[in-house]
Amino acid sequence: MENNNSTVVKEFILLGLTQSRNIQLLVFVLVLIFYFIILPGNFLIILTIRTDPGLTAPLYFFLGNLAFLDASYSFIVAPRMLVDFLSEKKVISYRGCITQLFFLHFLGGGEGLLLVVMAFDRYIAICRPLHYSTVMNPRACYALLLALWLGGFVHSIIQVALILRLPFCGPNRLDNFFCDVPQVIKLACTDTFVVELLMVFNSGLMTLLCFLGLLASYAVILCRVHGSSSEGKNKAVSTCTTHIIVIFLMFGPGIFIYTRPFRAFPADKVVSLFHTVIFPLLNPVIYTLRNQEVKASMKRLFNQHRA
Repeated sequence: MENNNSTVVKEFILLGLTQSRNIQLLVFVLVLIFYFIILPGNFLIILTIRTDPGLTAPLYFFLGNLAFLDASYSFIVAPRMLVDFLSEKKVISYRGCITQLFFLHFLGGGEGLLLVVMAFDRYIAICRPLHYSTVMNPRACYALLLALWLGGFVHSIIQVALILRLPFCGPNRLDNFFCDVPQVIKLACTDTFVVELLMVFNSGLMTLLCFLGLLASYAVILCRVHGSSSEGKNKAVSTCTTHIIVIFLMFGPGIFIYTRPFRAFPADKVVSLFHTVIFPLLNPVIYTLRNQEVKASMKRLFNQHRA
């Protein structure tokens, strides 16, 4: 690969989700409605966990951070996408593109590691209950939180560093509605085979290994509770089912996008839409709807405000 890192292209033209004006308007309305219904729900989850002294267990600490990460993640793509739906020319500057890409992988990588931490928390709680308060003490929780933020930063900065070394001197039409690694790399004026391999290793392999590791960990948990009491078994199965649903929503699209050579597929944009806008907002809601303690706390919060 050439070492020339001079960048002539100053902006990228986003081709958008679709060229059909009717479909654009339909998606605009649906995403806008979804965005303004679900996003406040995420902030309500954070407020509930922060204000209720009964929700101090590590599970709720991490759930609050998941809601914060997902809400932040949704701000990276959705607002600009909604504005671009109403614009004739969809343009993003080179620096804006790199910034969007950085935060996309920073928060996305952090969330993936957070799900790993939550799986570890459930394993200790269900399989090692006598050691739970010792292992998952507040100091350990904050250390794990710091580690996952650092891990997300390292993952993202590697992506950005590799892209910044590429020269962009010709085509600037980016076939997507936001900046992401597969589409940006294809516009470089050099052979990107090695960079693509590094990107697949950094994003794709990490995503796949985390996904398989999480599924294996929950399989172990379910096997361990197989002989427990009915009440304990039902609670464990309910918790693990919720986590597994979120794991598929989080890692399924990521595996589809990043674990293969960067070739365009017809479903790429639709998968990216769910991956960057829809699923991040749904994840905390799914946890909350299946968690009786959080739902009860929300009801108490509503009753207090009514009174």
